[in-house]
Amino acid sequence: ITSDNGSEFAGLHTSLQEVVNVYFTHPYASWERGTSENQHKITRRFLPKGQPLEAICDRQCLRIQNWMNDYPRKQLGYQTPHDLFIREYHKERKGEPVVKSVSA
Repeated sequence: ITSDNGSEFAGLHTSLQEVVNVYFTHPYASWERGTSENQHKITRRFLPKGQPLEAICDRQCLRIQNWMNDYPRKQLGYQTPHDLFIREYHKERKGEPVVKSVSA
């Protein structure tokens, strides 16, 4: 997991250190989190900055989630997150090795 140094992530490393590696970016270095910054940009297509999240209905949230999960990503070799998840899930169920990371 890659995170910024915001106070909301203060306990992240401690709570997840036994499960996954946690990396923190440098302050004011948003380019170190390129993928998450791109996700924010995509989200802003649907939710303008400043719009209260409480105003979003479950149906709209699900529509955004589905759109994002069905959008091909360069860092996934132009696969969709949904397709990659399903493929890896089936591999795991069959006892095959599961991919640790995907690089373009």
